[in-house]
Amino acid sequence: MIKLKSIRMKRIVFCLVISLVAVLSGIGQGSKEIIRIPLEKGERVWAGVVRDGSKMPLKENYSMDFYANNKQNQIQPLVLTSKGQFIWSEEPFKFDIKANEIIVTNNLGKIITGKQGNSLKEAREFVSGKYFPASGKMPDIRLVSAPQYNTWIELNYDQSQVKVLKYAKDILDNGFPPGVIMIDDTWQEDYGVWDFHPRRFADPKGMVDQLHKMGFQVMLWVCPFVSADQTMIYNSLSKQKAFLLEKEKPTDTWQTTKNPIMIRWWDGVSAELDFTNPAAVKWFNNQLDRLVKDYKIDGFKFDAADAEFYPANALSMLPATPNKHAELYTQFGLRFPLNEYRACWKMAGQPLAQRLLDKAHSWKELQMLIPDMIIEGMVGYTFSCPDMIGGGLLSTFEDGTKINQDLIVRSAQCSALMPMMQFSVAPWRILDKEHLEAVKKSVACREKFKPLILRLTNESAATGEPILKNMEYVFPNQGFAEVVDQFMLGDNLLVAPVVTQENTRKVALPAGKWKADDGKEYVGGKSVSIEVAIDRLPYFEKM
Repeated sequence: MIKLKSIRMKRIVFCLVISLVAVLSGIGQGSKEIIRIPLEKGERVWAGVVRDGSKMPLKENYSMDFYANNKQNQIQPLVLTSKGQFIWSEEPFKFDIKANEIIVTNNLGKIITGKQGNSLKEAREFVSGKYFPASGKMPDIRLVSAPQYNTWIELNYDQSQVKVLKYAKDILDNGFPPGVIMIDDTWQEDYGVWDFHPRRFADPKGMVDQLHKMGFQVMLWVCPFVSADQTMIYNSLSKQKAFLLEKEKPTDTWQTTKNPIMIRWWDGVSAELDFTNPAAVKWFNNQLDRLVKDYKIDGFKFDAADAEFYPANALSMLPATPNKHAELYTQFGLRFPLNEYRACWKMAGQPLAQRLLDKAHSWKELQMLIPDMIIEGMVGYTFSCPDMIGGGLLSTFEDGTKINQDLIVRSAQCSALMPMMQFSVAPWRILDKEHLEAVKKSVACREKFKPLILRLTNESAATGEPILKNMEYVFPNQGFAEVVDQFMLGDNLLVAPVVTQENTRKVALPAGKWKADDGKEYVGGKSVSIEVAIDRLPYFEKM
């Protein structure tokens, strides 16, 4: 076993080093070449910027520079159009949308452009197959087969054994099925001290054993930071130059400097591991493996894979763009089928679970879920999870925040037929009986369509095809490009959740016959208005 682990570690380190070779010559040297791609009248544009999903199709004067900028969510160096055009590069570039063209500048690598067919779908299928093909693997299917539960909103910075077990027990006692439970930040002693806090977790192995007996799988939150206050660990890693180093003078190099650069992030100021250094890779892998071995942890939520945390004045063992540093961190998730990332660069087609950025508890941000999820799948991050139900932004759940019960229900309905759904705030704590039953009904709806969701997930692992698709993708050039408040699950199930305070909505039905969730049949080729009670999730099956 020890020998096999050693061989596996060497292989991982070798792959990490080799993957950097292709970028060494272009670090920090954007090309002055300007590439212009003409657009036809009415041609629409989408790009691999998940955070801007609600802005798509993109309008004139939109601008994006992929260098060191993932906008706190997933990005992919890709542009697609409704007429089959595409732009791809292995490295960051900048593009601007103008009235009649796309202008590409600041490219750090070769820009590949072309046209495949005459639709968004044809262009996407081509670039997916050629530049980010499906790996044939997927994350652990248990992330899909049942709702996920994250302790963040309920426990925030006060994670403890007693509270985690109570949260799990309440899930079952209130009629929700067990699934993956993610124990979030502050379960650990400190950043970089990846062991359970002894005061808050008296018997962590016993806790994990109990959660397993209750039917849960257990994931832990981790990040690539190490607190400088942890002297022994910090000093040991510093001696190995396992951190990003500070470039204090223009003449400094990685060989001549030794002081770690301090990175400001949302939880303070810390040193950051340099995963171009095999010593950092080995140390971090050892921490994860120890948690699996000692406590039977099933997987990890890998947070802070943001390119913005790799500043220009940081030195690493091997030269790498901020984007490449972020990519190296995401490769740890490939070792654990139970994984989650909230930020990512160019890992489409891989068996990684990707979640949307934390959103506020508001109708405005609920309306971003569908368009953001559409882009996730379109650009190759098909194993995707919307934000936590009701919102995952902690500040919007602080004391005094007024909970909108309708919003919680509509959020659950919006997530129910997406590739994954994740609870955090406890519905049973904040909802009255009517609204709680409506949330549970959305979970039951997911259970009804679970065979379809599982089949589409397996197919996506084999082909790279999106699980959740926008209308334009399935029904190209039929006037659906701007429809972003409904989506297709596969090619034959149209899902139209309510994402406003209204109890009515319009549904754009493509040509053909459709049967709604309430049994009514419709002839498509037009929009229809429907009444939507608080416990209804509208969907339409193509007949």
